[in-house]
Amino acid sequence: MHPITQNFALVFAAVMVFTLSGCTEQAEPVQTVDWYKEHKEEREAMVQRCQNNPGEMAATPNCINSIKAASDIEKENLSRLLKSGAPKLHPIKVN
Repeated sequence: MHPITQNFALVFAAVMVFTLSGCTEQAEPVQTVDWYKEHKEEREAMVQRCQNNPGEMAATPNCINSIKAASDIEKENLSRLLKSGAPKLHPIKVN
């Protein structure tokens, strides 16, 4: 084998080993929207992680699911507040 070809083969093999070693990392388990609705601390922690690093995290399943769960909860709380007969606001008359 030609020395340049041999060096290329060694460099290529080394790059592949390093690249593939990154693939063996265990990914965190993906939680559902319902799971995040039921686990407030984990939901808030995940939303915080997603907001702190949106470039890497925003499109991950756990960011999407935790943010959706937080949004759903906020909508439910607002709907409940409106249905509970919150005091009606009356305009102020200015002379």
